[in-house]
Amino acid sequence: MTTGHLSLHSLPPLSPRVILKAPLPKHNSTSGARRRIITPPCIVCSNRGQSQSQSRSRSRSRSPDDYHATLKALNSKGRTPRKSLGQHYMLNNEINEQLASAANVEEGDVVLEIGPGTGSLTNVLINSGAIVLAIEKDPHMAAIVSERFASTDRLKVLKEDCVKCHIRSHMLSFLGSIKSLNHSKSRYAKVVSNIPFNISTDVVKLLLPMGDIFSEVVLLLQEETAVRFVESSLRTSEYRPINIFVNFYSDPEYKLKVPRTYFFPQPNVDAAVVTFKLKQAAEYPQVSSIKSFFSMVNSAFNGKRKMLRRSLQHICTSLEIEQALGRFGLPATSRPEELTLDDFVKLHNLIAKE
Repeated sequence: MTTGHLSLHSLPPLSPRVILKAPLPKHNSTSGARRRIITPPCIVCSNRGQSQSQSRSRSRSRSPDDYHATLKALNSKGRTPRKSLGQHYMLNNEINEQLASAANVEEGDVVLEIGPGTGSLTNVLINSGAIVLAIEKDPHMAAIVSERFASTDRLKVLKEDCVKCHIRSHMLSFLGSIKSLNHSKSRYAKVVSNIPFNISTDVVKLLLPMGDIFSEVVLLLQEETAVRFVESSLRTSEYRPINIFVNFYSDPEYKLKVPRTYFFPQPNVDAAVVTFKLKQAAEYPQVSSIKSFFSMVNSAFNGKRKMLRRSLQHICTSLEIEQALGRFGLPATSRPEELTLDDFVKLHNLIAKE
């Protein structure tokens, strides 16, 4: 059954755009010739008493790159957001501007964007003077964003899965071509993306070790994930190997909360913007082998609530582990959730056997 045509002007207004700088908390495609018109769920609005003229005034003042433009782009191709790809489109352009601002995007910057969707964030990046390499898994979205910016030479779109493609190779090639044209002002590129929540950890693991290519990574993540990456405390169930990984390769910072009502379709959780200032290799904690260090960290966390003298027995004896812990003031019964990054570095350097 085909949905009747719905004028974009009749779509419900987006709720007032309030950027929430809250403190950290404690804690399917369509087929055939018929086109489906997307109608988002009604978004709660606090100004229901406004007159029609006031509403029209708000609509005219809203950026053409957010709410209506996103829906119009999807409708133009008969697309619906795909749950399997974690597609949730940002309807508030001020959030896109906050993402670009968090990365200090300026004229001549080279930016990697993962999952550009309809191109609302891409537009902000290009208008800020950036040259963008966009990686889009969905071929239909890749076509939409390519068509939208066909008239500019500041965008290259790759139809690939960012988790499976060779980002380093693509970026080195892209940077080489940009610098040969004397377009780039900086030695390092940046990452600015609104990524699907279901690939957040994979993307972070891919990007953070690339401090030789990127100076910073700015991501819009599920809020719970953002808090876990940045503020997980010792002796809590949220403290995991990913926290050691994040702090080994970067200095993370929680920037702002993003309400779920700013997305279409609306997810069941809020989001947050996080910046990761990437470290250079010389700034990494000094370990004899990064590979063996993270192998030790992962082994330490494998046994839930298991003491290190047991979980690390494959590296050396329990007695040696106890003695190593004692050398930097930790009890012999220490568990992985009680060790900081510096503690793990010291332990590795004492017990690692090359």
